[in-house]
Amino acid sequence: MSLFKARDWWAASVGSDEVFDQGSLCVANIDNNSTPYDKVIVGSFNGILRIYQPRPAKGENFKAEDVMLEVQMQFPILQLAAGRFVSVSEALHLAVLHPRKLAVYSVSGSTGAVEHGSQYQLKLIYEHNLQRTAYNLVIGPFGGVKGKDFMCVQSMDGTVSFFEQESFAFSRFLPGFLLPGPLQYLQRTDSFVTVSSSWQVESYKYQVLAVATDAKTKEESQNLKSGKRINMDWSYNLGEPALDLAVVSFPQTPPSIIVLGERSIVCLKDTGALRFMKKLEYNPSCFFAYTALTDGVINYMVGTHTGQVMVYQDIALKWAAKLEYIPVSIRVGFFQDLKGVITTIDDQGHLVCSYLGTDPSIFVAPSTDAREINYDDQDAEMKNLNRMIKEQMHKTDMLPTPKTGQDEVLEIQVSVPNSLDSTSVATETEVQDDEDPIPSITVRISLKSKGTSLQDVHLLISCPYPLAANQSNFSFPFVDPATPTQVLVSFFMRGNSLPSNLNFTVSATYLNQKGSPRVVQTSSRLPVKLVVKACAPVKTATHKITVDSNKNAVNLNDIFPDLLGPNAGGAGNAIGLQIIGGPKVTILASKTSQRYRLQCDVFEGMWLVLKEFLERVCIYQRNVGVKDFEVSYTGQLPLQEYFELIDTHVELRLNGERYKSLLDQRAKQFRAIQRRLLTRFKDKTPAPLANLDTLLDGTYRQILKLADGLEEGRKALVRCSLGLSCATSILNTMLRLMYNLTDSEFKVLENGLSPHVQIDGEQGWEESVDASVSQLLRTCLAKSAKDQAVNPSPLTMTTDPTKLKKHIAQLCERLAKGARLVVDGQKLEERSSPTKTRKMAPQSSSRDFFDQETASTPSRPESSKHRTDTNQNGPEPIRMPESKPVPSPIDTHQPPPPTVPPPYGSEEPTSPSESVSSPRSSLGDLPPLGGPGVRGSALPPLGGHMGEGGANPALPAMIKPTKKKKKKKTPRSPKETDSASLEGDDPFFNDGGKSGSPEPLSVM
Repeated sequence: MSLFKARDWWAASVGSDEVFDQGSLCVANIDNNSTPYDKVIVGSFNGILRIYQPRPAKGENFKAEDVMLEVQMQFPILQLAAGRFVSVSEALHLAVLHPRKLAVYSVSGSTGAVEHGSQYQLKLIYEHNLQRTAYNLVIGPFGGVKGKDFMCVQSMDGTVSFFEQESFAFSRFLPGFLLPGPLQYLQRTDSFVTVSSSWQVESYKYQVLAVATDAKTKEESQNLKSGKRINMDWSYNLGEPALDLAVVSFPQTPPSIIVLGERSIVCLKDTGALRFMKKLEYNPSCFFAYTALTDGVINYMVGTHTGQVMVYQDIALKWAAKLEYIPVSIRVGFFQDLKGVITTIDDQGHLVCSYLGTDPSIFVAPSTDAREINYDDQDAEMKNLNRMIKEQMHKTDMLPTPKTGQDEVLEIQVSVPNSLDSTSVATETEVQDDEDPIPSITVRISLKSKGTSLQDVHLLISCPYPLAANQSNFSFPFVDPATPTQVLVSFFMRGNSLPSNLNFTVSATYLNQKGSPRVVQTSSRLPVKLVVKACAPVKTATHKITVDSNKNAVNLNDIFPDLLGPNAGGAGNAIGLQIIGGPKVTILASKTSQRYRLQCDVFEGMWLVLKEFLERVCIYQRNVGVKDFEVSYTGQLPLQEYFELIDTHVELRLNGERYKSLLDQRAKQFRAIQRRLLTRFKDKTPAPLANLDTLLDGTYRQILKLADGLEEGRKALVRCSLGLSCATSILNTMLRLMYNLTDSEFKVLENGLSPHVQIDGEQGWEESVDASVSQLLRTCLAKSAKDQAVNPSPLTMTTDPTKLKKHIAQLCERLAKGARLVVDGQKLEERSSPTKTRKMAPQSSSRDFFDQETASTPSRPESSKHRTDTNQNGPEPIRMPESKPVPSPIDTHQPPPPTVPPPYGSEEPTSPSESVSSPRSSLGDLPPLGGPGVRGSALPPLGGHMGEGGANPALPAMIKPTKKKKKKKTPRSPKETDSASLEGDDPFFNDGGKSGSPEPLSVM
């Protein structure tokens, strides 16, 4: 029982022994009076139409003058609607739906000399005869028409007939129809929403209904063999019968669809996504949605079978009031300067206009019957409830459900063009290209708001180094849902490093209607020609990767039509690509076998080209109709080159820590000297400075040198980290091709041997990868219980990568023996072909890929044989390459070196490990910015060239990496040759049809 009652403002009894329903009530200014007061229009199933103008007086609710018009019609009145239904007038007219007729009337009045002398007339404007029995009526500006309202009538057999005012437009049969349900029109998406007999909310576009093929019968419409069918735009499973349906389209409220079910209220977005749902503890009879004063919320009233009206704001109950009757239809009107009057009618014709009041109901709760408590039953019930709670805790998923993109109010759309900018906008680039300017590409980013305006939106564009954007931050004070906000962002290559990834991320932050911060994120990929350009193919190279396939090699001109350059017009079996400002990669395709080869002087420089080649060749084969295309790799794993990069990366990290330690010592020394000098200057008795000023100046210059060295070392570390990331991606791809890993196994491999090398942070790449690979070796790759009992090592900074390299070699070895990368809780997937022991063809049967040069080219030394991709008699067992020493760990307990410099101009002998960093004097143990270069750490061009004499200015001499043996490289031709000259000398092209390649493995 409600505490409050609805206060009656005006009431009338409409007829006697008449029946009313949901469509029997309409509130509108139907006579188009200059005063904006609404009139109450009531029509019964008995065919009587009445129009009231509520004007309550003191002491009485209803007067005879309140009845403006009463007309007896020939047919029952199913529904009433007010709108602009006449083409020559924009005034409101009344539409009356009969079982077999749709009539439009105009209501006009003439003012008399006295109050009761006013007369009103109901004039028929036009009518449409219906071929089928009508069920309900919906009106609206169908098709986006302006200033007009069209009508749609739903029949009992599922036919929807459309009337464009005075003329009939078309009729269609709704698919899968059994019983009619509520029907409404959604203006924003120009679609119709209904609830089918299968308890599903379905949406149909008006344009889809208009262009669909016409059918004479319902069975014919369901079995169309030609023409356009009626397809629903979206559907939502309601799961219960629907009593009524309403569309909310107020300016300050997001477009929504509210469905009143028998046990709940469901609110959907105009896209079919759930906005909220409210379970009801009573049986509803009707409901009505009205405009709200607060932005972003939905207000509606629900009438119940207990004679109450419930006022809700979204899912919160704001008010409840008691009515005298059970309402079957409820509306809100504006009468005599009183806005928001609640107008209700019950099935017997009790018409009441009321407002929410505070008259309490005098109700005394009856006393409950006292009964004794049965403790045994209580204990049994408690045990049963505890058992049910435990069962539900085991069944319930505790993880939160991720939200889909449909739940977001803001949508980000990224459009990446296929062509580069005609005029490059690249600025502040570190990479140098003497032949061509650094290219750029302009991307269009659009922000769309779904149904509501957003304020203070921030946009952030993030791309991996060495790529950069001309502007990475945008702020928008306002995002209009009607007009998308667009920005143009240009990307180009700025850093002098190898790019390992071409993906960029766009993130937008905003506040939703409840004031909670929200983040929307999307990612896209830039074209490879932004960082790669065409060049002439190179005949010889240090590193080579051979890819086998089960189809004949295709023309490379068809694979890279946008990167031909000087290769255009050639035979298509050799193409050269160059990383902008970096190494050159040559791709070769065999004429007689099914193999491809990639070669480059820098091992890690082949990653982007390898990835792009594999993707493009698979897409090309799929486009030409090949469904079983497979590629594989059967050569040796390049672990030696990979481990050299790991050694260099560890050395650079240790050098950086040593620089920080020295910088910290010099900073402390500088502050101590300052305190000494300040004490001397404050002393009233002058005392000699004892060369403290000279020491201060020397320490200051040492700090500057160390800061410069730390910055140069960081640049070298960034460069080496990107190279290590590329090399890790190459190794993972080779493992996938060699052992035919499934998608789930490859994902586990990438999570363990991660290609994402972090530059910042306390935890380095070596520690995390060592822990991940060790976990794989102890779990899914374990050979025995002894391997599973190994305790993981602590995540501390690595000073010797030997253990890591050993674990990576063990990982590759166990994959070669047939182990599967399947973690706990993951389903074991079938590989496309069984894993077999790979055996290569003998050397005499194929001369495609062994690196034997012609007589004019000197042979390679034995030390570089592991670099080439020769097809020997099967892969050898994976062995741990010989590791090289690394710098010793930092000793923080060493006493600080002497800091007092000798007088200017003095000459002192220095050890080979010490050098003078200043042209004027030696500054203690400050290491100079010089020393031999290490692969992957030099900052000059990406091709790996050093400075004069092989010196690398990025590393100091005192903390230089350990020297390695220089390996002889095959002398390169002074002039690069084209693909025609490559064919004459390279045995890659002279197979003679004797390729003994094994069965390839799929990467699809």
